[in-house]
Amino acid sequence: MDWAYVHKTWDKWASTNIGSGHPLKAALLINYDPTGPSRLLSTIAEQEGIKVDVIELRHFMDFIRHNKLQTESFEIGSNQYLVTSIHENWFGARCINTSKPAGEGAIVMQTAAYILVAIYEGSIGPASCAMAAADQLTGQLGRKNL
Repeated sequence: MDWAYVHKTWDKWASTNIGSGHPLKAALLINYDPTGPSRLLSTIAEQEGIKVDVIELRHFMDFIRHNKLQTESFEIGSNQYLVTSIHENWFGARCINTSKPAGEGAIVMQTAAYILVAIYEGSIGPASCAMAAADQLTGQLGRKNL
């Protein structure tokens, strides 16, 4: 695994996509190998705009690993999300306990070695921008088969 490439790519991507005035409120990049032994724990490779602890990460990864997309909600930070659309390598979710008037959402994309969680504020327009930003990073990682 090319950690230097991942870190450099993340830093460049995060600086233009996460924070005030950018498409994303926060993002999280998680090491993930769906073919590996279940005893191997996923770890946070990168995070920006949010701090997720090990327990939260474990619950989220169990949600993914056990494919509970259609039957349960998941939590990231203090927000609880309900999956609203499922696609081959990604899914979208809306926050069900937000205090933001326009709402919040998350785009979760899987690559060969990572799961990207891209969190945004707003509805359809911001969701489209968040999707484009998430797709940009996963595309760059995919070129290196990561």
